[in-house]
Amino acid sequence: MFQTTRRVAVMALACGAAAAFAQSGGEIRIAHVYSKTGPLEAYGKQTQVGLMMGLNYATGGTMMVAGKKIVVIEKDDQGKPDLGKSLLAAAYADDKADLAIGPTSSGVALAMLPVAEEYQKILLVEPAVADSITGDKWNKYIFRTGRNSSQDAISNAVALDKAGTTIATLAQDYAFGRDGVKAFKDAVKTAKIVHEEYLPTSTTDFTAGAQRLIDKLKDQPGRKVIFIIWAGAGNPFKIADLDLKRYGIEIATGGNILPAMASYKNFPGMEGATYYYFGIPKNPVNEAMVAQHYTQFKSPPDFFTAGGFSSAMAVVTALKKTNGDAKAATLIKTMEGMSFETPKGTMTFRKEDHQAMQSMYHFKIKVDPAFAWGVPELVREIKPSEMNVPIRNKK
Repeated sequence: MFQTTRRVAVMALACGAAAAFAQSGGEIRIAHVYSKTGPLEAYGKQTQVGLMMGLNYATGGTMMVAGKKIVVIEKDDQGKPDLGKSLLAAAYADDKADLAIGPTSSGVALAMLPVAEEYQKILLVEPAVADSITGDKWNKYIFRTGRNSSQDAISNAVALDKAGTTIATLAQDYAFGRDGVKAFKDAVKTAKIVHEEYLPTSTTDFTAGAQRLIDKLKDQPGRKVIFIIWAGAGNPFKIADLDLKRYGIEIATGGNILPAMASYKNFPGMEGATYYYFGIPKNPVNEAMVAQHYTQFKSPPDFFTAGGFSSAMAVVTALKKTNGDAKAATLIKTMEGMSFETPKGTMTFRKEDHQAMQSMYHFKIKVDPAFAWGVPELVREIKPSEMNVPIRNKK
């Protein structure tokens, strides 16, 4: 009887050890919390595709680092902050995730930041953009491969900030839009900003907002521009239907996903700055991603595909350096100041706020009948060293 009990106890210990090995020793568990459904579903799906492609590429097709298997656990936050928060807590606590990547929405990201701190585990933010994520809401467990509002804004200011230009902004009324406009205003030194228009994220009728923008701009001298910061549903470019040309008003905006850039065909010569367009960066990682995406989907990779791929490159680069040690303390030490290759070229995590410093691309829209969207032709690459991206975390 004693021997049987002992044997059962030994077997139980062995099983427990095997389970522990599977959870920690033999696996690196990554939670991907993103908008699989919800208003930003299109962005979320691209990020997921890019992440899986990037992990495959970075590990040479093995999905292993330092002899450990990478396991990705998917969670759908539906674009809801409370849900994202509880899913991240469940990923860290119940799924024993070593680290997490995501989310899609800035509102969800802000809800998730304290969870990473509470569980003392890394959250690599991709692609949520709000400055406050690596700003006043930041903690040391947060890294971001995605660009922030300041990087968007500063690069767009490079394209638009000219003497004699008057600008009004149109943005969504939540963290992404308000942070974006604030960063844009901070970056504009020469042009004059006369109005900020904020509309609900669910807006479909832009007439009233557009009229307010026109009234503020129409009597201004010189070049007149409406700068649009918009994500997800709704087409703010409908404001062009109100005959802006009659008042000499132009539209400007940053880059976007390819379906959204179909409306850019109506604005040949429109200038702005973008985070990514598959035809712009010239490097081996981008070439590999573009080729793989065409093979798999018969289409080019999009805006957020590059982001997901970049997050995978960051994680695998760090885990190779730590020899598979996924403990937060080790990863933080390794990732601070770490450079890694991405489809956009080299990115570097800034030590002070863990924001990835990266190039942006000043473009001019060209209409090419071979493409269903307005093609952003490169005017010039704006390198990280040219962008004085503020450190906003006050740490």
